[in-house]
Amino acid sequence: MVKTIMIGDVVGEPGLIALERELPFLIHKYNADLTVVNGENAADGFGLTEQTLNRILQSGADVVTSGNHIWEKREFWSVLEDNKQILRPANYPQNVPGRGWLKIRKNNVYWLVVNLQGRDKMKSIDCPFRTFDTIFMAHGDTNPPVIAVVDFHAESTQEKEAMGFYLDSRASVMAGTHTHVQTADNRILPRGLAYITDIGMTGVQDSIIGMDTQICVDRAVKQVPYHMTCALGESSIQGIVVEINENTGKSLSIKRIGHTASEPD
Repeated sequence: MVKTIMIGDVVGEPGLIALERELPFLIHKYNADLTVVNGENAADGFGLTEQTLNRILQSGADVVTSGNHIWEKREFWSVLEDNKQILRPANYPQNVPGRGWLKIRKNNVYWLVVNLQGRDKMKSIDCPFRTFDTIFMAHGDTNPPVIAVVDFHAESTQEKEAMGFYLDSRASVMAGTHTHVQTADNRILPRGLAYITDIGMTGVQDSIIGMDTQICVDRAVKQVPYHMTCALGESSIQGIVVEINENTGKSLSIKRIGHTASEPD
């Protein structure tokens, strides 16, 4: 049996502080073999910098995934090219900086981490379903199986659930990101994929998606696009821990991490 931890979108300095404080403890507590962290909002809530990426990696992340905000900091694009541990969604068109998947060996197990982005209510980029097919056929269809872990950065619940069932029997884990709200539908699908619609966020929980509440309320009430800033206050971490049979690639359990989890930590 092997275990992976996946951590939801890190939002600004409060999220980085929570990650640095809690992630090493969680890796030790669950004896995690692979740790994946979504970091696309780590730099003041929008994008990544080389410094914030390094803080995430030093906290214990093996792979850092992202989403539509990865392009916010133009100076970071060269890091996308140079650092293999940071991923951008694989289904962006060709000839954009960076890579969308990583095959890594840890504890004598091969892992395939794939970052995808949805299209429903988001930018209409290349098909995430067919993109996974291409990556998996080239790098994941082996015996013994590669443990495929997918961060699907998407808005639509329907699209996320469709992706989960589409990947069932091939991937071991599909975790949704992007909405910053942890859902309570963590479950094992019929063919062994561990699924959750959204793993939540790492940041100030008494906030609106990690941002200052008054600014977000004013944006909604007044319909004026005030610049959002990160909320201040006590921060915490959210995500999942998944147990997987490394011989079959089927997941055995999925548990939520964070303040919304019904199970005690």
